[in-house]
Amino acid sequence: MKGKETPTAVDRREFLRGGARVAAALAVGGLAGVIAGRGKTPELVWQINPDKCQQCGRCATECVLAPSAVKCVHAYDVCGYCKLCGGYHQPGARVQDTAAENKLCPTDAIVRTFVEDPYYEYRIVEERCNACGKCVKGCASFGNSSLYLQVRHDRCVNCNECAIARRCPAQAFVRVPADHPYLLRGDQGKKKPRGAKET
Repeated sequence: MKGKETPTAVDRREFLRGGARVAAALAVGGLAGVIAGRGKTPELVWQINPDKCQQCGRCATECVLAPSAVKCVHAYDVCGYCKLCGGYHQPGARVQDTAAENKLCPTDAIVRTFVEDPYYEYRIVEERCNACGKCVKGCASFGNSSLYLQVRHDRCVNCNECAIARRCPAQAFVRVPADHPYLLRGDQGKKKPRGAKET
């Protein structure tokens, strides 16, 4: 038959050499992938260092989201459960009750519940919190800093250049690994956050 080439038979040695070359190429590629994976920097997200935060109020006004992605967080193990709470009551409040004129929070985001005399529990209603930081400042001034601000990552869009971080006078905004996105206080800070990967 003219014009048609007959397939050449591949001998066993050639077949084995080709197979060895393919296996070597796969091994080198796999090793390169492992090395590249180890050298890869972790994904970073924005967070507030509670030890640097000055409660300036810019978290409420500078965030690209409205309301802000920053919310007040409560470290219950640090809280004194005080009847007169610096984060709940207006400074100089004559009565330590739940009347609006005696509350510090402008959006009524802190709910106070009686536990037993003289103890009260304070809970943050996140949907109402506008990140003004007034409660955090009051708690730091007249309490034990159990209230503090954190970027909530279920809300934050993680801008490359955070609008709040740019304007933060205390430079309290830092980049942290996405698998450990919160900087917590008290025993909260000692426990591994839910969903965090083992290191």
